[in-house]
Amino acid sequence: MEVIDQKENRINALFKKNKKGLLSVYYTAGFPMRDDTVRIGKLLEASGADILEIGVPFSDPVADGSVIQASNKAALDNGMTLRLLLDQVSELRNRVKAPIILMGYFNPIFQFGVKAFCEAAAAAGVDGLIIPDLPLLEYQEMYKATFEANGLQNIFLISPTTSEERIRTIDSVSNGFIYAVSSSSTTGAKKDFSKDQRSYFERLQKMKLKNPLLIGFGISNREAFTAACKYSAGAIVGSAFISMLKKSDNMEEDIPEFVNALKNS
Repeated sequence: MEVIDQKENRINALFKKNKKGLLSVYYTAGFPMRDDTVRIGKLLEASGADILEIGVPFSDPVADGSVIQASNKAALDNGMTLRLLLDQVSELRNRVKAPIILMGYFNPIFQFGVKAFCEAAAAAGVDGLIIPDLPLLEYQEMYKATFEANGLQNIFLISPTTSEERIRTIDSVSNGFIYAVSSSSTTGAKKDFSKDQRSYFERLQKMKLKNPLLIGFGISNREAFTAACKYSAGAIVGSAFISMLKKSDNMEEDIPEFVNALKNS
């Protein structure tokens, strides 16, 4: 199998070009409606989102809070499947230039076949994967070569309870960015960061890791986004965006307004 030059990965190119203030937005494929995946991705990029993080619907999304869990169930009820998602991503890739990351759990990927999935994801234009329940050692020993052969970056999560040794190990095997979870809990919008969270971010800054950080979990407003950007290359927004989509009756107006309120207010 031909090894793809990692320098060509859109994630690397983005971080090389923009060091600060990046916004990654998570949304669940097939939510609110099954065929909304491409529409939402196009609107996000046009509105100023830098990375599109697309959730792979799963019946037991253990790392996610109630808002994203509910969107997963709705997407599955809409008839969303992994193969359909890859078809949608392939269509989206023809319409956007932003990096596309798939966030999902390992079981559907394993059932699909890891090698077959990586090849299909790469062919669809995916740049990276976030798989919270894929153990680091298992990834290194069994799947890292397959991911890299297909030009896919595996994005690892760290939290306030992650040891320095493990963070440095993750940094050494990563080639994109590290997802710094702001708290040791499930996802969900919160109003501000605590003193302990800010101390955690400062500790990460002092480690001078080779990979940039994006901070996620709890980013729901301009204040939280700005605070996250102070300590990292940017932030990941999920639950707040899903909540907005659930209520929206005009995405063409509401998505630009949402992104603008985070980045430019």
